[in-house]
Amino acid sequence: MTGSPHTVLVTGASSGFGAMTVRALADAGHTVWAGMRGTEGRNAAAVAEVQQHAREHSVDLRVVELDVADQGSVDTAVATVLAATPGLDVVVHNAGHMVLGPLEAFTPEQLHAVYDTNVVSCQRLNRAVLPHLRERRDGLLVWVGSTSTRGGTPPYLAPYFAAKAAQDSLAVSTAAELARFGVETTIVVPGSFTTGTNHFAHAGSPDDEATAQAYEAEYAGLMGQVGERLQAMSPPDADPQEVARRVVDVVGAAKGERPFRTHVDPADDGAERVNAVGDEVRRDFYERIGLEDLLHVRT
Repeated sequence: MTGSPHTVLVTGASSGFGAMTVRALADAGHTVWAGMRGTEGRNAAAVAEVQQHAREHSVDLRVVELDVADQGSVDTAVATVLAATPGLDVVVHNAGHMVLGPLEAFTPEQLHAVYDTNVVSCQRLNRAVLPHLRERRDGLLVWVGSTSTRGGTPPYLAPYFAAKAAQDSLAVSTAAELARFGVETTIVVPGSFTTGTNHFAHAGSPDDEATAQAYEAEYAGLMGQVGERLQAMSPPDADPQEVARRVVDVVGAAKGERPFRTHVDPADDGAERVNAVGDEVRRDFYERIGLEDLLHVRT
């Protein structure tokens, strides 16, 4: 892969970072597939907005039905992209879902669902697309992570934080396992953007309402305070579009020259510092065991 236009598939493209990213990538000259579920139902309006953007800006921005919770849907989406274009170059793992509330009040089934959306969905898509990328010995996986995996994490967001930490672990291991196949990995790490996205507005809540209510005795109003204080930490000019711009930057960069991580954290919750140490330890360990070639994609 070079700086030439690429074919890109983005999950969770109906809103938030995903919607911003597909538009930014298309405006940069790439052929972009906006993956989203319910294209003829719940997200029909989002589909219309994507199509309008494509027309008004004369860019190659398309929509594909893609439910990351359904392997059949994922497989069909990838097959649709491969049938319509010469090849798929870049996958952006963006789909995710946030929940708010005391951890004890979430049922095991809810916890499983959060992991499914934020973690297992990446595995579904990888299994569908990696055979194609490995055969070509080229390609890029972009993982949209979260500073919550390493930064100062407030309470009442545990299921989401734990899932994003698991996703980060998958990304780190995948990077090493694909390096010799020529498939590159980069992790874009957004901080807590409390405006401009729907993460907090669309957040789920615990099913066990009685247990959640019991926490009000000692933590009354905490759920609202978390959002308010995160918002207060962010500078007034914090722009979630910067996440999309950083994705455009890494997609457009030359193979082998992309950063392993790119942080976009106006509030600076400390994740960048902790990740720097963790990634340095990883590099040192790989060198100690003689696998330093896995730290860089084969070009």
